[in-house]
Amino acid sequence: MSRHSQHTIAGSVELHGIGVHSGSEAAVTIKPAPEDSGIVFVRTDLPDPVRIPARLEYVTKTDLGTCLGTGDVEIRTVEHLLAALSALEVDNALLELNGPEVPILDGSFAPYFDAVGGAGRRAQSAKATLIVISDAITVEDGSGASYVAVPHNGFRVSATIDFSHVAIGRQHGVYGIDGEEFRRNLAEARTFGFSADAEALHARGLALGASLENTVLLDGERVLNGSLRYPDEFVRHKAGDLVGDLALMGGRLRGHVLADRPSHGGNIALARTIRDAHDSAQRAADIDVKRILDSLPHRYPMLLVDRIVEFEPGKRIVGLKNVTINEPFFPGHFPDHPIMPGVLIVEAMGQVGGLLLMEAVEEPDDKVVYFMSLDKVKWRRPVIPGDQILFEVKMTSLRRNVCKMRGMGTVDGKVVAEANMMARIVDR
Repeated sequence: MSRHSQHTIAGSVELHGIGVHSGSEAAVTIKPAPEDSGIVFVRTDLPDPVRIPARLEYVTKTDLGTCLGTGDVEIRTVEHLLAALSALEVDNALLELNGPEVPILDGSFAPYFDAVGGAGRRAQSAKATLIVISDAITVEDGSGASYVAVPHNGFRVSATIDFSHVAIGRQHGVYGIDGEEFRRNLAEARTFGFSADAEALHARGLALGASLENTVLLDGERVLNGSLRYPDEFVRHKAGDLVGDLALMGGRLRGHVLADRPSHGGNIALARTIRDAHDSAQRAADIDVKRILDSLPHRYPMLLVDRIVEFEPGKRIVGLKNVTINEPFFPGHFPDHPIMPGVLIVEAMGQVGGLLLMEAVEEPDDKVVYFMSLDKVKWRRPVIPGDQILFEVKMTSLRRNVCKMRGMGTVDGKVVAEANMMARIVDR
């Protein structure tokens, strides 16, 4: 069985406790689930049990915890349990919950990690979804949280926090997330709060179940619990929360996430950005050379699209053209100073746009794209042998069979050409 096969928990485990915000008693039972089912919560305390997948589409709130919901049914504080499942690479599990909030237990990730780890994992035949960071991704959520995600062959988190409280201050740490590294470095880090905020939080219906048994509480210059589990327990807990929030992407992350002042809202914004990039890359991978040949009527030497690298159906496409000295136009176009003809640069851009358009219509095999007009065409710099042109084309409108698009070509991040294009879809 491949190390990247899906896994579920080998047996059922049940944990009881209080919700840190709701103050309500609840039990969560973690059960095996079929392959490709993902992580799914079930509110079993309702007359008709409600299923809520642990996915980004179901996030409803990120105020002092991550909340999932559908309709008027919600589940609070899912991040600790999800972090444990993510660190143990459990892809499929049924989480039966008989209350509105996942129990906080001792405020750390350890009880969930140890319970699931003790039950063991069972390999399944389907392949796990790997969400691979291939290019740097930067996110700022507007509240002070900022993130950079970069390629890495495992899952690593670097986190930095900065609080004015003397017991916290500025803390930084770098942590591997795989299995025992998570258990050793992050699992026992507890959630924390400030006694000065208690009254305001209670008025908002938050922190009703918080106590010294499940929260590191700070008052003035003191830690009221007496001692910490790690000298920098605060940043470690923030890193663990980030792992739990990123689990909502629905796959195993392969990358290094650097987080400055992370928050649940920022974590979810990062997760959505990474997931969107992953989905776009997966859709682009589906448009291989055969698909290009099936969609475009062009053939050598007029087929000028080598590969599609990003694709958002009906919205945006990014295509690539490798320019080599063997191109048939170079012997006759400035042979002593070879430059790709500007009209062919625009032609290549149009072909990329044609692929975007063909993917947006029904029965594309029976259609062909004719360009009707070009507007605001500009060539910014020459394209020479060895260049790789990235064409980004965005659809600005599609009415009946007429489409308007905006295209831009870049080499090494510098614009070489741009144009507004109008095209019509007609029967072959």
